[in-house]
Amino acid sequence: MSTYNISPALNKNKVFILQKSELDKRLDPSWYVYLKSIKDFKHKKIALKKLLLENPQYGANEIGIERTDNSEPRYIRITDINEFGELVNELGKTASIIEEKYFLKENDLLLARSGNTVGKSYLHKDVGYDCFFAGYMIRFIINTATVLPEYVFAYTQTDFYKKWTKAIQRTTGQPNINAEEYKNLEIPLPNISTQEKIIKVYFDFLAQKKQNEDEAEKLLASIDDYLLKELGITLPAPNENTLKDRMFTVSIRKISGNRFDSPFYQFNWNLMSNKFPMANLADVVLINPPTYFENIMNEEEISFVPMESVSNEGFISVYQKDKIVNSKGYTFFKEGDLLVAKITPCMENGKTAIAKYLHNGFGFGSTEFHVFRKIHNQIEIDFLHFLFRTKYFRSISKQQYGGSAGHQRVPPVFFQKLQIPLPPLDKQKEIADHITDIRQQAQQLKEKMKEALSNASQEIEKILLT
Repeated sequence: MSTYNISPALNKNKVFILQKSELDKRLDPSWYVYLKSIKDFKHKKIALKKLLLENPQYGANEIGIERTDNSEPRYIRITDINEFGELVNELGKTASIIEEKYFLKENDLLLARSGNTVGKSYLHKDVGYDCFFAGYMIRFIINTATVLPEYVFAYTQTDFYKKWTKAIQRTTGQPNINAEEYKNLEIPLPNISTQEKIIKVYFDFLAQKKQNEDEAEKLLASIDDYLLKELGITLPAPNENTLKDRMFTVSIRKISGNRFDSPFYQFNWNLMSNKFPMANLADVVLINPPTYFENIMNEEEISFVPMESVSNEGFISVYQKDKIVNSKGYTFFKEGDLLVAKITPCMENGKTAIAKYLHNGFGFGSTEFHVFRKIHNQIEIDFLHFLFRTKYFRSISKQQYGGSAGHQRVPPVFFQKLQIPLPPLDKQKEIADHITDIRQQAQQLKEKMKEALSNASQEIEKILLT
């Protein structure tokens, strides 16, 4: 019988040989990648269904509505859980109809059943308010007499589990894993002390991650104070929340032919500096300028930047290359342009970025971007970017939101009338460089967690395999 060998130049984790007798009624390679990864488990594997107190339960199919405070139950959806199985720290949504059967209890395990995040997991703990879960999640109630719920959760964060979800999900249409398929997930079941050891590894990682994130947030939070101090901008004292302070008058002449919403007139905020001269923004940058492609249109690929590719941290995370078939319905820009989200809450969240590393020097994306382009050597575009990212500037721009409910946006006229401090170029560069350094320090803290996660995963793998 012929013997086949894999070339040493190939990655043996991606290329492998199976005997015909090893085929388990399936031909998809991902299934055998999974089986290969678990074949050396030293602990007996047991199906998830044997670790449950009752059958899995699908969640509520209600429409999420804005949640105003923690007195309202929170509607836990896939988007409320991050990649590490943690509940995102925000108010989130609630619903108008809430059935008691969907309320979560301590140690309930939720697994995502469909979409691009199929397999995502969350172990519920007391968060200080009531929670109920959505229909794209499935609840599993773990029998604590048989296994520690935290161990099952920690296992769902391993590469073993992720390989299983990749192999088992049905990809016709939308990726999907149903309750019956989850019930057949086999989990290695070590003794309690080994389970506790694995739990400690993963939860120590989460604690270190939180510490790094807190340090990174402190660094990023210091940027506003630094920038405003360097520019000599003094913030107005906040008004007391009294009826007297909430009432004010505006002349009818000012309102006539203008807006009628009171927040638009309530505060007279600005970016006035007591150190540097003020300049009209429209005198130093082009606002939403036309972009000419000079023989690139419809012939070569350029970068496509959808709104979701712009992170709240102010970076373009993903570039896609595409050809322009129809120029209508897009915003066009060039290398070095500043992109600022028009629409709320994207602008409030800081969705801004400088267009860099564009394919062929040009890009196109959502019509919900404002574009700013440097026109002469009076301003550093990085300086303007950081000025626009301050919470203070976003508070000013929020006053200008207009349009129908749910589709409010900042109009171009706001920027056309805006005045900004204009320090000398060397001072602008000094400010931009200092802020860039702070942001890099914060990013390095976050990047360290990728290495920490890899180390935690390797340690868990070692415990389960040796």
